[in-house]
Amino acid sequence: MKEEIVNKVAKSGLITINLSSFLPNEKIKEIDLSCFLSNGVLKEKEFRQKIKNKDFSNYKNSKVCVFCSTETIIPMWAYMLITVALKNITDDVFFGIKYDLINKITIENIQSIKAEKYKNKKIIIKGCDNDEINESAYIEITKKIQKVASSIMFGEACSSVPVLKNNKNEI
Repeated sequence: MKEEIVNKVAKSGLITINLSSFLPNEKIKEIDLSCFLSNGVLKEKEFRQKIKNKDFSNYKNSKVCVFCSTETIIPMWAYMLITVALKNITDDVFFGIKYDLINKITIENIQSIKAEKYKNKKIIIKGCDNDEINESAYIEITKKIQKVASSIMFGEACSSVPVLKNNKNEI
């Protein structure tokens, strides 16, 4: 007689949180101000002309990160001018690189969850599955649920590292 295969993980009551689900859904693009420089220097008249001549249509309906990849002095008004140039095209404009914005939105998405749905639950924070998720997201999800979860683990159900048990903050 064959024994029925029992899925012990399914019966354990573990809830897996995959931080990839908190990543932004929006398109994110970057503008490197170095392409607007003249021999490594930002000159106002030329900068304004390059912005005026630039086709920004490929940034439509995107969140745009503005940064400069070269070591040069970029006056604050340059960021303001590029923001104005994008005003009717993009969803939003941010300072920094794409990685920074992905992290910012991921943190905001984690902060928006209702922690109460994890009350007295055993939680596994899935890890190591996406390079876009950095340490900040793991800190944020832990802060968010540690007061309500009965336990928090990192990893997979088959191989996890205990982080918090019975809300006793045991390490």
